[in-house]
Amino acid sequence: MKNLVKTTVLLTFLFFVGIVANAQNTSYKINKQKRVLLIMSSYDDMGISGKQTGTWFQELAAPYYILTKAGYEVVFASPDGGEAPIDLLSMKVPFTTDYTGNFLNDPVAMYAVKRTRKLRDIDYNTFDAIFVPGGYGLIWDLASDQYMIKLVRDFYESGRPVAMVCHAQAILRDVKLTNGKYLVEGVNLTGFKDSEDAEIELDKHLLFSLEQELKRRGAKYHSVENWKPNVIVDGPLMTGQSPASAVPLAEALRDKLKK
Repeated sequence: MKNLVKTTVLLTFLFFVGIVANAQNTSYKINKQKRVLLIMSSYDDMGISGKQTGTWFQELAAPYYILTKAGYEVVFASPDGGEAPIDLLSMKVPFTTDYTGNFLNDPVAMYAVKRTRKLRDIDYNTFDAIFVPGGYGLIWDLASDQYMIKLVRDFYESGRPVAMVCHAQAILRDVKLTNGKYLVEGVNLTGFKDSEDAEIELDKHLLFSLEQELKRRGAKYHSVENWKPNVIVDGPLMTGQSPASAVPLAEALRDKLKK
């Protein structure tokens, strides 16, 4: 009889432990916040030209608000950490928007961009997606950063979204998959056009042509009229052509993360 009572007590205890554990696990799944790593350039000039550059403001501000409003955590990172430069031209009319205006007057957002996390110190496996805003600065640092190149490959091969806009796709030039094939080979994408670079007379100051390098690697490059929004999604890779693509690209990433 005593053994029967002991057995009954033990089974009852285990039953309630199972309920609590299951409830905690369910709560974790419900409350788990999706995380997006937003990666900026640390470079602020265009080589020997002396022209100032950095991250294009709209391509930083729009995804920040669109993604945080959707309930996702956005963490800013850069190769050097600390304050990441914003392209001065993008802070002037006619390139400013409600997003950039709100960002400038948002102490939390400004604090984050002035204190970006050092990219190599971050465990990027704890993030669900990356968003890389454009601007010319990254052609000089992120495009040749081996850690960044490996990061993009790992996200892509694990099926986690890789969202890039404008010149950010320059990073894709040297990304190879584990099988040795270029990531962009046979992949549909877009990016800032040669004619867009030429229109603002910066094409001769660049280390390389984004459009031509992607085509050379076998990418299926698609573009529309200069400065118009254009977003291409092919598997985990999500690309936008120009600054006007920052909003629809961020919205596409937002919706993809909901699935």
